[in-house]
Amino acid sequence: MGETWATLGVDLHLETGGEASRGGVRKGLTDALREAVRGGRLAPGTRLPSSRSLAVDLGIARNTVADAYADLVAEGWLTARQGSGTRVAERVVAPPVRAATPRRKGGAPTYDLTPGTPDLSAFPRTEWLKAARRALAAAPNDALGYGDPRGRVELREALARYLARARGVRADPDRIVVTAGFVHGLSILGRVLRQRGVREVSVESYGLDVHWNLLHRAGLRTAPLDFDELGTCTAGLGSGRSCGSGAGASKAVLLTPAHQFPMGVPLRPERRAAAVDWARREGGLILEDDYDGEFRYDRQPVGALQGLDPERVVYLGTASKSLAPGLRLGWMVLPSALRDEVLGEKDASGWSCGALDQLTLAEFITSGAYDRQVRAARLRYRRRRDHLVAALAERAPETRATGIAAGLHAVVELPQGTEQSVVQAANWERLAVQGLSRFRHPRAAVRQADALVVGYGTPAEHAWAGALEALCRVLP
Repeated sequence: MGETWATLGVDLHLETGGEASRGGVRKGLTDALREAVRGGRLAPGTRLPSSRSLAVDLGIARNTVADAYADLVAEGWLTARQGSGTRVAERVVAPPVRAATPRRKGGAPTYDLTPGTPDLSAFPRTEWLKAARRALAAAPNDALGYGDPRGRVELREALARYLARARGVRADPDRIVVTAGFVHGLSILGRVLRQRGVREVSVESYGLDVHWNLLHRAGLRTAPLDFDELGTCTAGLGSGRSCGSGAGASKAVLLTPAHQFPMGVPLRPERRAAAVDWARREGGLILEDDYDGEFRYDRQPVGALQGLDPERVVYLGTASKSLAPGLRLGWMVLPSALRDEVLGEKDASGWSCGALDQLTLAEFITSGAYDRQVRAARLRYRRRRDHLVAALAERAPETRATGIAAGLHAVVELPQGTEQSVVQAANWERLAVQGLSRFRHPRAAVRQADALVVGYGTPAEHAWAGALEALCRVLP
């Protein structure tokens, strides 16, 4: 078979106008090729198909194509050399004009201490690439098909073993559903709860508005639980007696038991038991967000709440903190009664996760690389946590870091009434940092404490010292 447009790796849509076009087929082809080069659809150096191949593909005479090529060579759009074929001529291309974007006061941030992201520069690229190669080499052909809505069985089996060993989760691969991150899982659960007739979900007084808004879009109200010096109150779930006012009509609750975000305290044993007792008594459901449960420093790990009652707790985890949020890989461990409804909703949503990424993560976990990555990250973040505490003691003694026994962030308590002024000062210092008020539920009946939520896990290693210095400059 001769050379064709397809075998040369070039696929281009051309509208030549046909015989009826003004100037005929030759002019129509010449104009179409010229516009493709001018508009950037044919990049400099791109080899064009031979005149014979293009003539066959377009259903026109070969001489017409050869004449059009010759015209464009003469104009300087194309070059033609013996043995090299016809190519788009090299030329200086003006960069596209971009609309101006508004700049924040003090300019774009130089340092980033916003919570919620790990050090992306520490992603284990070499080990991940090795795992990807092994996974692809071993992948069965059916791994490249549409697949099981639960996710690849290799990943579900690897997760079941890892979660049981490292987090105390009672996981059967058949009850694990792979998601495109935590938000994907929560959005599915929100719709399933609404279809079950649930109207309200209890949430913590401090958390992420993106989660609350997602539940609202599913047609659910969110009711904040009380919060005291010991953390989230669960004793009065369903009765309005949650350490005071609490939530009364909820049939589901969203909790971060291992390390409350952003306050940083674990859910106390008696309050964990109270939440499970409520779920059993009232037929309620606990949604457990185990967003950074692997990162602990000064205490023994707090196991997953799901281990107390797998039929009343949905366990949600992701690789976003341990590896990178860009992987878009998360998982749910479901009660058996909820599995089919969740799978139906997930299938209907059309969201999916790449099979090769799932296979790579399965290999990454099974090979032990995931454990090594978590241990290395734990040491790195603990060192940063210690630097932060020491710097505050020396440079800002009127502040205090709390919630620091685990996780990737700390709450830096400020003198009363100073939160907004400190955030503004950080803005002028080109330091991205968020105040605690940013994470308070609008209906929460809690004391208006002033504090910063400092994500010490976010900066790249080379930027950490500068970010810490910028933080110290803006603190009282």
